[in-house]
Amino acid sequence: MSESGRQQALVDLLAGSRRLVVLTGAGCSTESGIPDYRDARGAWKRKPPMMYQEFLGSVAARQRYWARACIGWRHFREVAPGRSHRALAQLEHAGRIECLITQNVDGLHQRAGSRRVIDLHGRIDAVDCLQCCGRFQRAQIQARFDELNPDWARLGAAMAPDGDALLDDSDCREFRLVDCERCGGPLKPAVVFFGEAVPPGSVAQACAALAVADALLVAGSSLMVYSGYRFVRAACERGLPVALVNLGATRADAQVSLKLEAPCGHALEQLAEALATGAAIG
Repeated sequence: MSESGRQQALVDLLAGSRRLVVLTGAGCSTESGIPDYRDARGAWKRKPPMMYQEFLGSVAARQRYWARACIGWRHFREVAPGRSHRALAQLEHAGRIECLITQNVDGLHQRAGSRRVIDLHGRIDAVDCLQCCGRFQRAQIQARFDELNPDWARLGAAMAPDGDALLDDSDCREFRLVDCERCGGPLKPAVVFFGEAVPPGSVAQACAALAVADALLVAGSSLMVYSGYRFVRAACERGLPVALVNLGATRADAQVSLKLEAPCGHALEQLAEALATGAAIG
């Protein structure tokens, strides 16, 4: 089937849906300039990110993380919602989307206007204390880091996924950490690290949304991590229509009858336009 034929099949599949759940991944934000983790085969493009236990395990690991993150944040906070985010917000406003579950931590869906969003993996613009469980705005913590590490403001590095930066670990040994001002405990971005459990409340919210859904659309996710893949499995077990939009392989390719291998922005814009007007693709 041609790309236009698959695009039309996607429109046809979702045309009758009134309780659509959408699951998004990094492919929705790459057009905004945020790199993704995996290549077209689902393999790592670069060194895997820091694991949760490593972050907890030593001050040196937290120095490496925060040194890179402080540079990455300067790039990350400048990104704007892209075509995918705007198209999904348009679909929600038209009453087509019941709930949007995102594996991304960038907050771009909300900035584009989506309101029914579950941030499955948290948000990079917030910071948690691991001791007292206090939560702080990232900008507030960033200002403290910048004050303690003025030389870091002059460092440049390429942007990496999820607000990270590509920086040699040897450059991080002199980086000074900041602790919680309330209790002195260590700080961690309010995101789910690899190797860390997704908060049960977020999973319960997403499962509840899927329980009343009449279709599932996955956009821009390879589904290589179980936290997202579980929802495709659950939808398939319920016999729900499931469609994938992704450039490259996904973990669910063999389980889903409809997959559109195209950039998310282009595919979702066409989907939003066709559902709004009732027009055919092509």
